[in-house]
Amino acid sequence: MNKLKSQKNFALIGAAGYIAPRHMRAIKESGNNLIAALDPFDSVGIIDNFFPQADFFTETERFDRHLDKLRRSGNRPVDYVSICSPNYLHDAHIRLALRNDAHAICEKPLVLNPWNLEGLEEIEKDTGKMVYNILQLRNHPAIIDLKNRIDKLPNNKIHDIQLTYIASRGQWYFYSWKGDMEKSGGVVTNIGIHFFDMLSWIFGDLEKSTVHLMEKNKASGLLQLKKANVSWFLSLDKNDLPAKAVENNQPTFRSILVDNDEIEFSSGFTDLHTVSYQEILAGRGYGISDARQSIEIAHKIRKQKVTAKTGDFHPYLSSL
Repeated sequence: MNKLKSQKNFALIGAAGYIAPRHMRAIKESGNNLIAALDPFDSVGIIDNFFPQADFFTETERFDRHLDKLRRSGNRPVDYVSICSPNYLHDAHIRLALRNDAHAICEKPLVLNPWNLEGLEEIEKDTGKMVYNILQLRNHPAIIDLKNRIDKLPNNKIHDIQLTYIASRGQWYFYSWKGDMEKSGGVVTNIGIHFFDMLSWIFGDLEKSTVHLMEKNKASGLLQLKKANVSWFLSLDKNDLPAKAVENNQPTFRSILVDNDEIEFSSGFTDLHTVSYQEILAGRGYGISDARQSIEIAHKIRKQKVTAKTGDFHPYLSSL
């Protein structure tokens, strides 16, 4: 009886997406229940692996009505709405959640444009419900260890960081919403924002940004944070993979060098959503103020002009 009483009801938006199964698993592993899901595409058989009894909708209007009816009936109101929809819809879907008297748990980025955050903060105040962002790298043991180590060093020490992230994607990517800058925020937002969040969380606020490369499938630049200079390179092009990744048939390569020391964090990613949910349910989730810095960084980079490759630039640019 106590277990049922403590069990929370979830709804999920974007059930057919790539990241949705991690949210379904996190809901299940945290001891809660998914009672409704939404996606315009009906290829959602993955739900059977977790919550086969969940109601499913392909139309937002009917899904919204369903949540409203559950809320008004008082029988099974939804406590949380998990949002895995395309980036440009996050703002609208967060608002839908809060209007239905539910907290929102949203994938990155929370929104594409920093000025949308004020509107969400107002709705939080109006409804008394919270907006949480999945910033899973903050829960990675290797990243937590790095932050603890940096926090113990003098504040005036400036570290040299080299971030390289290559996530191979096929041609489909550029025909989907992810390849549309207006809908996804492009490569900088779609694959980079978690790293910008993690780095600013550890090394402080942004002081200056320089962009050396901006293409549809790769980007690079220099971030000057309070305690670090970060040369970064993000790519969706398999041709950018280093030889060791190609030899091991690895389509993804992640590397962070801190003062020439490699930070190993390639494993443990699939469990971080469950940890994120556990933290949110325990009252320790990351909210709008936590998400703001990385959203501002990604937005600034997207709007900047590309400058010549002078001074500090990522070594991968030498061969491009």
